[in-house]
Amino acid sequence: MLHLFNVTYQYPSGEGIFQATFTVRNGEFVFLVGPSGAGKSTLLRLIHLELLPQQGHIVLDSFNTQYIRPKDIPLVRRKVGVVFQDFKLLRDRNVYENVAFALLATGTPRRRVRKRVLEILKEVGLSHKRFKYPDELSGGEQQRVAIARALANEPYVLLADEPTGNLDQDTALDILRLLERINARGTAILMATHNRRLAEVLGKRIIRIEGGRILV
Repeated sequence: MLHLFNVTYQYPSGEGIFQATFTVRNGEFVFLVGPSGAGKSTLLRLIHLELLPQQGHIVLDSFNTQYIRPKDIPLVRRKVGVVFQDFKLLRDRNVYENVAFALLATGTPRRRVRKRVLEILKEVGLSHKRFKYPDELSGGEQQRVAIARALANEPYVLLADEPTGNLDQDTALDILRLLERINARGTAILMATHNRRLAEVLGKRIIRIEGGRILV
């Protein structure tokens, strides 16, 4: 479902991603583990098509970066959900509006938006806080909103970039368990973290990265 073939992207500084090759299968949960600066975020940006490979190519479902047309990139990006360490919520909108925004931005009819938002908020356990604003929520609750927003458009794969990095250990484990439940319902997940021990808790496949290179 997600395949990287010898993907290289190098910044002017010399850092980047070099000849990355791996696959994430449909419904799989994979951890991308490496120290800060290893290239994890750059790799996720490549998969999200914020960056395009300078060498090699990425295949996501039926799309191939070798042949993709610029006008198709926004379509593909809608089907790749992204969760960030710092949540990136809209502070002036409540929980419901934050999740709805992801759907309205893609032209989803308002009747469908309401139904989908309520479904997703129930899934992440925040139905009762849909009228709260981000500043009224705990860090773990804010991350649940971010996860709900990333799932709104029913993505092929969910990319999680250090989603537990700003959370205490117990809350981090709660978020991991939530991601595990989401994965069990069929959504593939690729989660980047520097914390290998945290990754080992779930017993999922681990891909190691260091210096921009995938380590076997």
